[in-house]
Amino acid sequence: MSKLTEIEIEKHLKTLSGWNFKDNAIHTEFEFKDFKDCFSVMSRIAFECEALNHHPDWANVYNTLNISLSTHDANGVTLKDIELAKAIEDIIDEQE
Repeated sequence: MSKLTEIEIEKHLKTLSGWNFKDNAIHTEFEFKDFKDCFSVMSRIAFECEALNHHPDWANVYNTLNISLSTHDANGVTLKDIELAKAIEDIIDEQE
């Protein structure tokens, strides 16, 4: 899969809420009511990642989840990252 240009990335980010591009990856942060809600969403995202065979760099502190997506083989953002970001957005929308 080929790396997207910055212009292509920015175009895709217009369809995603709260994501930004920096350091060769797209990033977002979500805040939940508590740790249990955060971990529940992380578990749902993990199943989606396995289905897509594409995995995020992420960190969780109590009720906050930080996610960075890039395709390491391409050394940047590809359509795989955009697809996973959209799937994550769908999971978050269902949670709310």
